[in-house]
Amino acid sequence: MTRTTPPRPLDVEALFPELARHRGTTTRLHPRPGKPAVTDSSVGGPLLWPADEAWPVCTEPHDRSTGYRTADVRAARRDRGARQERRRLRDLPDDHPVPLIALAQLYRRDVPDLRPGPDGADLLQLFACPFDAHGDTGHGMSVHVHWRRSAAVAEAETVDPQPEPEVVGWPGYVPEPCVLHPEQVVTYPFAGCLPEELEERIDAWEEELEEEAESRTVVKPWTDLGPDGDYGDEIPEVPGYQYDLSIPPGWRAGGYASWHLTDPYPMDCRTCGTPTELLLTVDSREWDGTVSWRPVEDDGLPAYPHASPTEVVVGRWGQLNVFSCAADPAHPHRWSIQ
Repeated sequence: MTRTTPPRPLDVEALFPELARHRGTTTRLHPRPGKPAVTDSSVGGPLLWPADEAWPVCTEPHDRSTGYRTADVRAARRDRGARQERRRLRDLPDDHPVPLIALAQLYRRDVPDLRPGPDGADLLQLFACPFDAHGDTGHGMSVHVHWRRSAAVAEAETVDPQPEPEVVGWPGYVPEPCVLHPEQVVTYPFAGCLPEELEERIDAWEEELEEEAESRTVVKPWTDLGPDGDYGDEIPEVPGYQYDLSIPPGWRAGGYASWHLTDPYPMDCRTCGTPTELLLTVDSREWDGTVSWRPVEDDGLPAYPHASPTEVVVGRWGQLNVFSCAADPAHPHRWSIQ
């Protein structure tokens, strides 16, 4: 089934014509549970990976002493009453090789906004270490991006079964197999990346809308407590630039990155210094507090479990943005957690 993004609540370019210069596109991947094949773009599906090629592993030193059995994670999802307990592992050196989790693979033929790979590669394969605590700071994800030419790999010669870690540090690293329903939509930059004068005008417009909404708030009696223990006052929803009009939530390729957690900071290539561009976003949810981005076909469905079909959880229900060098896609990728 296709997935269709509803029209935006209003025409933001009619309000701010300067945004036309910053208009871009991004491809929402719309992962949904399914049975993808190695020849399909997918999240959590089997990869087009040659049987005679070494599977990527993590040897970066970090704690491997406790975790969750991957089989238990999947069993608990099938049976919501099943338990998945954090277990003490057998003694393993902190640099013992751990097979990376295959998060996704994307064929450029399926994803209009997927940037080109190096040397004509058309297949992006994304991996992550299933444990945290990487790098100098002692925390955070470790991401691995692999590009290949799909025509060079025969389907009959792919690895089967696909390697995966016996134990993971967090259940949110284990993706559920999902087929994709790519849809290209219009997007605009994060507000903090716009020219300062334009950002200030957008902020002023949003404040005016919020003040107007508060003036139309329906105040309920003190005895009418809401589900959170407050008085349940009803404040009309108003469209905001950041959450309704610019950057869609969910897994997507290309477009602009959101910086809602940290505010924008430079993401230049560490090899050549060229500014990077967004390659892929891995999101914990397909829609969030606002439902304006919820596909038409999913209208009326509750956020849980339908807004989290991949079961991948980044940080505290955040998102992973992976960037590639605009000058040379063969240069090492960078990423941020938002």
